[in-house]
Amino acid sequence: MAKPVRITFLGGLGEIGRNCACVEANGKLLLLDCGLMFPDIDMLGVDLVLPDFTYLHENAERIVGCVATHGHEDHVGGLGFLLRDLSFPIYGSQLTLGLAKNRLTEADVLDHTELIPVNDGDRRQIGPFNCEFIPVTHSVPHGFATAIHTGQGTILHSGDFKLDLTPVDGRLTDLSRIGALAAGDGIRLLLSDSTNAEEQGHSRSERSVGGALYDLFHAHEGRRILIACFASHIHRVQQIVDAALSFDRVVATLGMSMKKNVELARELGLLRIPDHAIRDIEEVSDLEPGRVCVISTGSQGEPMSALALMASNDNRRLKVGPDDTVILSSHPIPGNEMNVSKVIDGLVRLGARVVHSGISEVHATGHAKAEELKTMLSVARPEWFVPVHGEYRHLVAHGGLARDMGLPADRVVVVEDGAQLELSDDGLTVARSVPAGYLYVDGIVGDVGRGVLRDRRALSKDGVVVVIVAVDVTSKSVITGPLIETHGWVFAPESEDLLSEAAAAIKKDIEAAVAKDTFDIESLQRHVRECTQRFVSERTRRRPLILPVVLEA
Repeated sequence: MAKPVRITFLGGLGEIGRNCACVEANGKLLLLDCGLMFPDIDMLGVDLVLPDFTYLHENAERIVGCVATHGHEDHVGGLGFLLRDLSFPIYGSQLTLGLAKNRLTEADVLDHTELIPVNDGDRRQIGPFNCEFIPVTHSVPHGFATAIHTGQGTILHSGDFKLDLTPVDGRLTDLSRIGALAAGDGIRLLLSDSTNAEEQGHSRSERSVGGALYDLFHAHEGRRILIACFASHIHRVQQIVDAALSFDRVVATLGMSMKKNVELARELGLLRIPDHAIRDIEEVSDLEPGRVCVISTGSQGEPMSALALMASNDNRRLKVGPDDTVILSSHPIPGNEMNVSKVIDGLVRLGARVVHSGISEVHATGHAKAEELKTMLSVARPEWFVPVHGEYRHLVAHGGLARDMGLPADRVVVVEDGAQLELSDDGLTVARSVPAGYLYVDGIVGDVGRGVLRDRRALSKDGVVVVIVAVDVTSKSVITGPLIETHGWVFAPESEDLLSEAAAAIKKDIEAAVAKDTFDIESLQRHVRECTQRFVSERTRRRPLILPVVLEA
């Protein structure tokens, strides 16, 4: 009887981002990705959202390594934070490790890890885990599916993938190897990307975007062209470069991540740009508009990105005007639609022509749609199936596809973050739950909790009221106040009568409370908050944040 294997999900199941899971066998733990998520619109002031690392900290001595499936931030962006406290090697393709290395260097944790490159088809023994790296096609080059061979059979993690039959680099998703695993000892458990499970049909080939870009370069000859895309989308960058060179344009990058990633991809031979075609961004203003193509970050409308700064006319390196055509070669990630719309509006106000995925086919998804997911299921023929990577509705939709493909309903297990599954001789069961909440980053890790976010929402909605009062503990009397300061509740110069009335009502309640034998500062602060909130609610039907300040004399 083989020992059970446990699979724990710390992020990525129930949201887009924070992808992080771990597999445990024989007392050791292997991480599968460690990503971050960008904040929702109601996460005020938050920079990034990480998985809850509590379970990993509690089991730090058992971690034997991390498999980085590909170089996107939602899969490797959390490593720089986790490695502040822990130390373990990271396995991935050269490009994936190169992209991760930039972030680890910025976080000053590179000495906490060893970057171990692996190639297509390699097998590595990582502790008790025999890991096989299977090539898949995605929107960043050199992504992997990972087959983890354990005593409980093979666990196949698809990574992010699509079935692109004509990829830009010719590197196909290796369905033949997955089929060989299925035909051999079989695939005991499949964990598969669910992002586009609700989308019918097949995803468009990345190569098709190249034709659309060529047509746009032709239609906008004589104008300067600025194209925004993900900095990690090396295949997209290559197609932009190819189109630019076809029309005798030079290329410049804008945005630090774009510059670093282009340099890295050229060093690895993944991006082909002749030296004579590369120009520094500082030089392009002196060139004829029709000879210039700028490749920029900011396709998601990130507030401080290069494109967002151009849209607000605050980018010191490049100013947008009527001679410019701006192409957003991406599609807004759910939650970013408002930011992208704001950037487009700002660019149009500056006189630029804007082309986006809503009016031209300038983007192709990197995630498999329903028919491709069915193909993966039919090739892998898993005994058990767990949909991963997606919002809950995506996981449920993917589970439905698996049942459509003939997998028994009781062999399809839909779970969310925090679930720990156990794969044993008896099958797959939910063992328990582990901490898997959000870790908010605002400047430093752990700087923001749910209580802080709740206060920020109150401030943004109804403002703040500060009530200051000084009391004499000995005589049990109010010496000064209450003084009321407010921001966002009412405009003080126009509401003097209301504020005077509030001060009188609050003072009356405070004097009654101070006169009691049970008087103490803590209970008085609580009383000030309650009576202020009662007055504010009765008179204005608002709920600002109340901050009582009680001073002892």
